Amino acid sequence: MADLTKKEIRRRFEKEAMIHVDPLMRTARRMTKNDSDSEDLVQETMLKAYRFFDRFEKGTNCKAWLFKIMTNIFINNYRSKSKAPQSLAFDEIDDSFLFGQLAQVKSVSNPEVEFFSRIFDDDVKEAIGGLPEDFRIVVVLSFLEGFSYQEIADITDLQIGTVKSRLHRGRKLLQKSLWDYAIKNGFIKEPLN
Repeated sequence: MADLTKKEIRRRFEKEAMIHVDPLMRTARRMTKNDSDSEDLVQETMLKAYRFFDRFEKGTNCKAWLFKIMTNIFINNYRSKSKAPQSLAFDEIDDSFLFGQLAQVKSVSNPEVEFFSRIFDDDVKEAIGGLPEDFRIVVVLSFLEGFSYQEIADITDLQIGTVKSRLHRGRKLLQKSLWDYAIKNGFIKEPLN
């Protein structure tokens, strides 16, 4: 890209990168849990992406490249500002079968995608926001942004097995926290004793 003028670089950046600002903002809000911090995170991401746009390989996944930049900035800057990490005893989390129940009630091939595509109000946002940060990032990138395991691994610099494990554990935590929500809103019927 060294042969391109600044004007051409700017035009390419606007065409290829700026179209991803909304998904970046959605994910940044879930990462930071704060509108002001999410705006700062996205702004810093776009500034860094523009500054290094000459390193972006044309024809590759620009959205994944931007998410990788944003995730790295978040990990390096915002994570250090947060409180001590949450600890959980995973043996206390049962394999509640919210998504399995949804699959039985509805004829859908992917109940998680169906669930999140149909609803996304404050209770669900709160449940996702309540996930420990490591799980929240991969859940948002998978369920809400539609990235594959490999893309998430590339974005977060994790092994694909770690991504799968965090998604599994994040899914279990969401199932547990959304069980009452699903019953209250009629997505599933309360089991009879």
